[in-house]
Amino acid sequence: MREIKSKFPAERAAKRAALLSEVEKVRDILAAGSWEAEKLRTLPPSSVAALRDTGIISLKTPAVLGGAEADPMTQMDVIEAVSYIDSAAGWWLFVGAATMGVSGAFLPDAGAEKIYTGDRYPTFCGGGGFVLGKLVREKGGYRLTGRWSYGSGIKHADYVTVPGFIEGGTGSHDIRFCVFPKEQAEIIDNWYVMGLEGTGSCDYAVKDLFVPEEFTHQLPNESVPKRGGALYRFGFPGFIANENAGFALGVARRALDEVVALAAAKSRGYVKQSSLINRAVFQRTLGEADLKLRAARALIFDLYEKAWARVSAGETLAPSDHAALRASGSYVIDIALEVATTAFRYAAGSAMRSNHILQKCLRDLQAAGTHWIISDTAYENHGQFMLKLPTADPMN
Repeated sequence: MREIKSKFPAERAAKRAALLSEVEKVRDILAAGSWEAEKLRTLPPSSVAALRDTGIISLKTPAVLGGAEADPMTQMDVIEAVSYIDSAAGWWLFVGAATMGVSGAFLPDAGAEKIYTGDRYPTFCGGGGFVLGKLVREKGGYRLTGRWSYGSGIKHADYVTVPGFIEGGTGSHDIRFCVFPKEQAEIIDNWYVMGLEGTGSCDYAVKDLFVPEEFTHQLPNESVPKRGGALYRFGFPGFIANENAGFALGVARRALDEVVALAAAKSRGYVKQSSLINRAVFQRTLGEADLKLRAARALIFDLYEKAWARVSAGETLAPSDHAALRASGSYVIDIALEVATTAFRYAAGSAMRSNHILQKCLRDLQAAGTHWIISDTAYENHGQFMLKLPTADPMN
């Protein structure tokens, strides 16, 4: 397969610096598109182009396909930075980057060569809440039928990736991810929601769609990557659990910074007014919120750093490791939501207006907390492994 030269350095620190530099270059574009995304119910084309053309979208794509192939900690840094500027852009980034990266690592050469041409980074939408479509074997491929929700960024996607279960199959080895052009899907424009409005996460469906074999691949846990390094041996759910965490850290830090910025001008009281910045209760709450967010961030970075060192050394993570990584992502979301709620409370009436950034942060974190990868079951799974229960499974 033809190798495409990556625009990003191979060395970790230099790669991180280069990616974060690209984020800074498009900061104004993403910020300008933030409220436009709310009105459009999807990212504006300018934001999509900024993340695609800089190569930020290639965060999780193999370097041999021109991608950044960044380590999990760098991924969190970049997703956090983008989400701080615009939560919808951060969400679109990590969903698109993950599906683009998995397809790049696991698709057969014949399929990958048609998608990753080197002329332009392709954009992806995928996952579908991990709802399995129906797959019927046919000569040269499969017939796919199904309907999926949460198609984040599907209106801007070049390709869609969804899982399907082979009719007559007996287990997870009979699940195939199918990649096909977005135009072949019916987009159901039903994204009318209270949070993550700007992500354009519409439902979508296909019926009896023929998907050639070379545009399908097994679950990463069921197969060996065809290209790329240690990142694609990381396994699931650890491969994606860091993404929601990076998103939550960026949005929560933005919320905290916003309430700090208005503290001097914000006053409370009827007869005797007192500025928020001088209230001891706010000072104490603010200090605690900052430390909680830093502690949650340190926890997940520490767990991923250790896991990454093991995978890079050739080890395979155990299911209990994946359960801990997934649970740490849930913990980050919970702390981030607590921090954003605190910021919203002290901003009081100012944050009630629909064009205020704090209510947007709160709404988007509430919505993010419903994602299956960081649900309450993640804590249960981690506890089950601690108790050495035989039925423990990180993907429950």
